Amino acid sequence: MTQSRRALNVADLREAARRSLPRALFEFIDRGTEDEVALRENRLAFERIRLRPRVGVDVSIRSQAVSLFGREQAMPLAVAPTGIAPLAWFDGEVAVARAAAAAGIPFAIATASLTAMERLAAEAGGRLWFQLYAFTDARITVGLIERARAAGFEALIVTLDTPVFPNREYNLRNGFAVPVRMSPRLALDVLGHPGWLMSVLLRYRLRGGLPVSANLPEPYRRLIARDPDAVAASRSAALTWEDVRAIRDRWPGIFMVKGIMRSDDARRAVVCGADAIIVSNHGGRTLDSALAPIDALPGIADCVGDAATVLMDGGVRRGSDVVKALARGARAVLVGRAPLYGVAAGGQAGAAHALALLRREIDLCLALAGCPRAAEISAELLADCRRAVSCPEFSNRKQAGGDAWRTPRG
Repeated sequence: MTQSRRALNVADLREAARRSLPRALFEFIDRGTEDEVALRENRLAFERIRLRPRVGVDVSIRSQAVSLFGREQAMPLAVAPTGIAPLAWFDGEVAVARAAAAAGIPFAIATASLTAMERLAAEAGGRLWFQLYAFTDARITVGLIERARAAGFEALIVTLDTPVFPNREYNLRNGFAVPVRMSPRLALDVLGHPGWLMSVLLRYRLRGGLPVSANLPEPYRRLIARDPDAVAASRSAALTWEDVRAIRDRWPGIFMVKGIMRSDDARRAVVCGADAIIVSNHGGRTLDSALAPIDALPGIADCVGDAATVLMDGGVRRGSDVVKALARGARAVLVGRAPLYGVAAGGQAGAAHALALLRREIDLCLALAGCPRAAEISAELLADCRRAVSCPEFSNRKQAGGDAWRTPRG
């Protein structure tokens, strides 16, 4: 039995990943930024929420199925973009994407991924989303959009919450960067994890070298290999809502905006053509003083209403967290670290086990809360079922109609 199969919950998978990976790599996956206030608050916010279970309800038949963008899927989850899975396991991103496809949920690949989007589309299958950072050189941004379109990706996710690179001090202390540049400190760290050295590092060496940011055009790919800060510096800190609208105009498919934490920004995203809003503080990895997404979610969901699909990520470690997010207004939840812990502990099987653990816990929570269908979860299930005050101006505009409001896709 592998480490991953012995895990009874995501916390067990996290511990298995910690043992398997060099410390620098594990902390890159696991930690937040600065004093990690946001990282802790993401979890504490979930723990403060209580449910009011119903009793006397027939829960013998339960369903986690939800409709997302006009298509039914098996559970209210999607895999968030992370990009680092290929270092956690050999070809780990393909492994996680295949696990997501087998589970019947979407998988999002990051701009900074170490796996080319075309390869993922060819080898993973399933519903694929591409997460986009805008670059100062608009030709790079346009090129990424066109490649995702040509590769058949279902959705484009524009991430707005990282206009500059965050202050992740632990990476500096550990001597870790992506792509990996071996330092004496990192070499000692790697030698202390011979399993990862043999099964990941040496296999890449035999194939031609460690993976680099495969979705960047060749000149930038070579530049970042010499200077990892180059990619951060080349991201556009001048991105505005006008730019978001221009990106929307170039993308014919489902369009999402990620990193929304305010109702007024959610309104702007919808006016710019967003089909979905992802409430997110980047897993506690950007602004360390940011509000927890689960706390920002009710006001945003009430404000947006049916004008766009509302998703969220950040701090999800249990199936009950997913139920709480749905009760607070999310249509589905993105998970990032959980499948990363799983793939680090056991490859595709480990990632699949992470998703299966969450599926089981969601199922148990539905049964014990007296709500047999995930699609029917509402705020009435919360111990404090009061919702945030909606935005009258936004609601009035929505009721009045007009060019800003379209029929939502999911």
